[in-house]
Amino acid sequence: MAAEFLEDERLTKLVTRARNLQKQQKVFSDVVDDKGNQYVDLVQEGGGVLGIGLVGYAYILEQAGIRFYSLAGTSAGAISTLLVACMGKIGEPVSMKILEILSQKNLFDFVDGPKGIKNLIQKKIEGKSGLFWNVLWNSCSIYYSIKNKFGLNPGKTIEEWFFTKLKEENITTLSALQKHRTDLPKLKNRLDKKLPVSEPRLAIITSEITTHTKVDFPRMASLYWENVEEISPAEFVRASISIPAFYYPYNKSNIPFAGKKATNNWQEMAGYYGKIPPEVKFVDGGLLSNFPINIFHRAYVPSRPTFGVRLSTYRQNYSKTQSFFSYTWAIVNTMRQIHDYDFIHQNPDYKQLICHIDADEEFNWLNFDMKKERQKELFLLGAEKGIEFLEKFDWEAYKKTREKTLA
Repeated sequence: MAAEFLEDERLTKLVTRARNLQKQQKVFSDVVDDKGNQYVDLVQEGGGVLGIGLVGYAYILEQAGIRFYSLAGTSAGAISTLLVACMGKIGEPVSMKILEILSQKNLFDFVDGPKGIKNLIQKKIEGKSGLFWNVLWNSCSIYYSIKNKFGLNPGKTIEEWFFTKLKEENITTLSALQKHRTDLPKLKNRLDKKLPVSEPRLAIITSEITTHTKVDFPRMASLYWENVEEISPAEFVRASISIPAFYYPYNKSNIPFAGKKATNNWQEMAGYYGKIPPEVKFVDGGLLSNFPINIFHRAYVPSRPTFGVRLSTYRQNYSKTQSFFSYTWAIVNTMRQIHDYDFIHQNPDYKQLICHIDADEEFNWLNFDMKKERQKELFLLGAEKGIEFLEKFDWEAYKKTREKTLA
């Protein structure tokens, strides 16, 4: 199935350009392994099914001899992040395997609400007529779901699918994932072999609305689970993708609350000083940080860059606010992006590290029933934007820019 995505002549030309960069030994990072691969940290933006473009981006970077070290992402970016983390050891190319997995899956299965609601959602996305009568026919089901479940789709299918895919890699617990990511290749700093390489990090972003906390897993998992090592990482993803109203929120009960240690952890990790709730709700991490590019920020010139890949065209045009729905959507977009944009505004050197796929110009982020041909075009778009970014990127120039910001 993945072969269908790779047979395009346009992609073949992009791969040739990427491999030429490797042959020319273009430098993207000071951290390398004994095979000549170069290592970067990777932050991936959320964006529903637009995440297929993230796979195209990762694929073309791997063709250029780039490997991913620390990883972070939100929502669709969280899905891609965890797949990259689990589908191979650090230093191994993984995008082909991820593409194979996704190409074999009917993504519309992830819209797992009642059939009538599924059809209604797709009709709205495709702009088909007769929407009013569909809403009327399904009004009771919609009312019940929103009133009692706070969403239209349980989100159970994607969690179970993710758990199954991780189980195939023998990763059913956080402990297994952490062990998996300690198996590192022989790494060195090309400029100074004596300099140590820091340990890889993993950050999956979600929004916990009960205590109003931006959460990154697994770092903050101990706030919500007693036996942290036994958690399935699939739960982190389920928490991160909980698009408000589209999916049920992710509920977590039996929150550890006994003793001073629990109180101190909440204060130190979350900045929360109130009474610890017995249960909490998580919604889409994009509500607070859809593009967590600040997660690996260092107050010095790094030995490897943090590449960020964006799916959206945020702030390239103003929002229309004449109708109630456009007004509401503008409010949501402001909340989900402004924190990340403010960080980039305060640290303009990061603009040199960000690849803009801008997939939302051509594709609908909630079109889970996207046809295979359109999926191929989305994958190709990610690869195309990825090679354009690599060809323009100048690692030495970036480091000089960063030095100036620290002066």
